[in-house]
Amino acid sequence: MTLQSLKAALLSLAFLGLFLCIWHAATLPKAESQAPSDEYAKLLGKGAKKSDGFPSLGQMGEVALGHLRDPAYDRGPNDKGIAIQLGHSLARVGAGYLLAILFAVPLGFLIGMSPLLYQALNPFIQVLKPISPLAWMPLALYTIKDSSISGVFVIFICSVWPMLINTAFGVVAVRRDWLAVAKTLEVKPLRKAFAVILPAAAPTILTGMRISIGIAWLVIVAAEMLVGGTGIGYFVWNEWNNLNLTNVIFAILMIGIVGMLLDFAIGRLQKAVTYVE
Repeated sequence: MTLQSLKAALLSLAFLGLFLCIWHAATLPKAESQAPSDEYAKLLGKGAKKSDGFPSLGQMGEVALGHLRDPAYDRGPNDKGIAIQLGHSLARVGAGYLLAILFAVPLGFLIGMSPLLYQALNPFIQVLKPISPLAWMPLALYTIKDSSISGVFVIFICSVWPMLINTAFGVVAVRRDWLAVAKTLEVKPLRKAFAVILPAAAPTILTGMRISIGIAWLVIVAAEMLVGGTGIGYFVWNEWNNLNLTNVIFAILMIGIVGMLLDFAIGRLQKAVTYVE
């Protein structure tokens, strides 16, 4: 670890500590004068009214330990562990993301290598790219009639465009002198694609894949809130309906951690294929 990395890590810990201190101070119990209604409630044996404010750090820690102690429990349709909910979401994301790779990377290669094909398909790409993935959900539910597969389709449609555009750009941006050498050596087109163009375009392709995985993980949470059933998005929505803000915040934290790990994995792969002169 370099000195700069160490300083960055210490600064991150300082920011985290400051955030936790602010959270702790903001959730400290406040001494309030007892209202007449509370006294009346006590006389009736109902006890004082509880405050439903923002959870404290202690409450968050207790809830987090409870979830992490048994993350894979299954007590029915609306009561599953956090690991099961995340597993359903990751399965949908993985399926849609893999389909997007199989579709976008080969098509991006063809678009990058053929100016004619690029001009023919570019209007369609520019029209479809800005459409919100969630706008496709009603159409997917109507045609597919399965909420889980509809979620996979939404992940596919939101993951395609960054990969397609970055793949085409990476192919177009391959250095001309490398292609000239391949032409001089009379390298066959298929071998040129895999031995010259693909390694040169790989960092740009992985950039598109990295953008896509972030968008896919973002979209699946919103999609599961709409379709329900299982998944971390449904868990958040269900806990909000139960007015359990502590579980909602814990789920948000899990979403952020899983998203960071997915981005880190693609980032490491991108670094592995990047040539540094």
